[in-house]
Amino acid sequence: MTKYGSFPGARPRRLRTSPALRRMVAEHRLHPADLILPAFVREGISEPVPITAMPGVVQHTRDTLRKAAVEALAAGVAGIMLFGVPEDAKKDAAGTAGTDPDGILQVAIRDVKAEVGDDLVIMSDLCLDEFTDHGHCGVLDAAGRVDNDATLERYAEMARVQADAGVHVVGPSGMMDGQVGVVREALDAAGHGDVAILAYTAKYSSAFFGPFREAVGSSLRGDRKTYQQDPANLRESLRELALDLAEGADMVMVKPALPYLDVLARIADEADVPVAAYQVSGEYAMVEAAAEKGWIDREKAILESLTGIKRAGADMILTYWATEAARAL
Repeated sequence: MTKYGSFPGARPRRLRTSPALRRMVAEHRLHPADLILPAFVREGISEPVPITAMPGVVQHTRDTLRKAAVEALAAGVAGIMLFGVPEDAKKDAAGTAGTDPDGILQVAIRDVKAEVGDDLVIMSDLCLDEFTDHGHCGVLDAAGRVDNDATLERYAEMARVQADAGVHVVGPSGMMDGQVGVVREALDAAGHGDVAILAYTAKYSSAFFGPFREAVGSSLRGDRKTYQQDPANLRESLRELALDLAEGADMVMVKPALPYLDVLARIADEADVPVAAYQVSGEYAMVEAAAEKGWIDREKAILESLTGIKRAGADMILTYWATEAARAL
């Protein structure tokens, strides 16, 4: 029998024999500038509030948010995505705290901008779910359904106040039809043509969002299946991509990341703009829980999961490990 080794060109393992060789021929590399840190800031607290389902992640005070932004910048992280958590008493059916120039999210944008200026890309979640008393991403009609067009009017106002506060990138995440075009028009009309839009192009109605509900103090009753995408569908994402690009999206995103790497890869193949993926709260919680049990090597699992997202086509990754991973790279 002919030995495998007698074929001189048939030994892929030659390039795996040392860390230096593996590093040299690596096809994909993570870099701190690939990473974006999602951060929650809560109104009316004097100390950070731990999020029980996401060990190591907190609802920040304004002061600790500033510190987190500075630490992310020092580690080489590219950006920070801000989510505001208002006091419960300020939530209402229209989410008016989300469009109040002095609301917690706009205040947080100004705080971070004052701290890091333009050296860290400041992004903001453009959605009403944190601010509504029913927890949905938009305004409800008389039948209790999300009213697409009424919601778009609120998104336009929200875009203007976030841009006035100094944000660099807005992230309309509510999955309303036409949201990117309405937000682009509102920003341009208000003199904020330089503010970019990160479109939540493929955002699925996912079980992996579970811990996030605690993080933003969600008041959601029911589910969001009538406007977020069905996990069974992929072609639908390509249609959403075409619409978002036609409406003026500067960047597009897939959320969640790991359960939807096939979607991410298809969108990365089709898009002619930068592509982001959001490693969501449930993905984070699974790794942290398994590591706490001693079942996996935590740091290796973090970096491997991020590398997988990068390999699938993401130019940018939103991850709660952004600062930690950046320091490890």
